[in-house]
Amino acid sequence: MNPGFVHLRVHTEYSLLDSVVRITPLMGACVAAEMPAVALTDEGNLFAMVKFFKAAQQHGIKPVVGADLWLGGSDAAEKPMRLTLLCQDMCGYRSLSRLVSRGFQENQVRGLPRIDPDWLVPEQVVGLIALSGGRDGDVGRALLAGRHEEARMRLARWLALFDDRYYLELCRTGRPDEEAYIAEAVALASAAAVPVVATNDVRFLLAEEFDAHEARVCINSGRTLVDPGRPRDYTEQQYLKSPGEMAELFIDLPEALANSVVIAQRCNLALELGNTVLPDFPIPAGMTIDEFLTAESQRGLAARLARHAPVLPRADYDARLQRELGVICGMGFPGYFLIVADFIRWARENGIPVGPGRGSGAGSVVAWSLGITDLDPLAHDLLFERFLNPERVSMPDFDVDFCMDGRDRVIEYVAE
Repeated sequence: MNPGFVHLRVHTEYSLLDSVVRITPLMGACVAAEMPAVALTDEGNLFAMVKFFKAAQQHGIKPVVGADLWLGGSDAAEKPMRLTLLCQDMCGYRSLSRLVSRGFQENQVRGLPRIDPDWLVPEQVVGLIALSGGRDGDVGRALLAGRHEEARMRLARWLALFDDRYYLELCRTGRPDEEAYIAEAVALASAAAVPVVATNDVRFLLAEEFDAHEARVCINSGRTLVDPGRPRDYTEQQYLKSPGEMAELFIDLPEALANSVVIAQRCNLALELGNTVLPDFPIPAGMTIDEFLTAESQRGLAARLARHAPVLPRADYDARLQRELGVICGMGFPGYFLIVADFIRWARENGIPVGPGRGSGAGSVVAWSLGITDLDPLAHDLLFERFLNPERVSMPDFDVDFCMDGRDRVIEYVAE
């Protein structure tokens, strides 16, 4: 593959406002252009990450995960500043996840998250590489305004925060002031011994998709394509250029191209996909979760059979219970059964009607013993294997019917 350049600023359709790039065609384009890696940097979110990661691996492309962030306060009149963060490893992913989540939870402006600059402290940016945001970053805006001392001070702050993980970003897409910014940024980078990196701020795959992209932007802003007063923030050059095109575009700054490859090499996030991760259910000290589930199930079965005459000998219920427990514990799902039983019990104790159980989950004696269902599986000759089967490993899924008037309260309880 061509190791001369890697795209580190790519928005996909998961940047709901400003891109028409789809994940699978993106990977096909990277393969066709012999690109060894590509970055995902959607607008303030990580929504596409898993799909992007899987597709990249399937196509033999190295995935670089990041996000384009807007920095600023909650004042809608304030013009925010751009910063792109890329994950070096799992620590970086967790750092970025915390920042993005906090932006959505605490600082949304017109539905879009902003990152308060005060949140960016050393312990919150571990494992992250930063791109300056070009002319839309705080350093870039200071340079274009002729405030060179301010630009040097802002750069010094970023270097104190990121050290050698901060790059001044250069972009040539035919937008206003780009060349003036590049001249100033290169001079500042040389004086401060800070690396520069080239990007293309990709919003569509092919140049001819520019009109489709503009239509999407207009739909978002409530304007029409022929509106003379609508913002013109994008150009036809923001497509997925080949490494050869980028080499020609930055022929005067080869180090900016080389650093895009260096950054891709520094980013080695490894995601373990396909594993079920359940919350830890609190259990008494001195017991394992398997032992606790077994004890709760045996206690519940005894209570059930004491209230209702069994249709089969008690030994049949005990044997079925032990067989099911062996499967549940062997597949690693005791916590799931305990969690579901807990919120169903809470609902009943708080006057929220719950259905007796339906679907394949009604075939479980363990579920009946824990109060998840109210149907005796042996009395109705129901099969546990339709619900959970070691021959077909999948997450168990109880169908639970709550009264619509109290359902929100149950969801809130589960969240807590």
